[in-house]
Amino acid sequence: MTRSTWLLPTLLAGCLALTAGCAGKTSSTRHATPVTSGSNCFAKAVPSSGEGGLAWGDTLSIARKKSMEGCIRYAGRSGGTPASCQVVMAKCKD
Repeated sequence: MTRSTWLLPTLLAGCLALTAGCAGKTSSTRHATPVTSGSNCFAKAVPSSGEGGLAWGDTLSIARKKSMEGCIRYAGRSGGTPASCQVVMAKCKD
């Protein structure tokens, strides 16, 4: 066999093997996914290090509470500082 006839199948097999090895793995980074479902208010809380939380709620206080809970949860999972979480933005849509 010449070099060009075995090169393409070898590269294709290598790519497929790499893709198959990663197919069942999930990302280690998790982000809060806002579920809007008609909620008018949102809030974002972030820690001094690590990942924060974004949440929606029917009232501003519910959104703030949910975002703080998410911030504490995600900061802890990402090696951050959950105790430093604070709401940095909170708004309701018109």
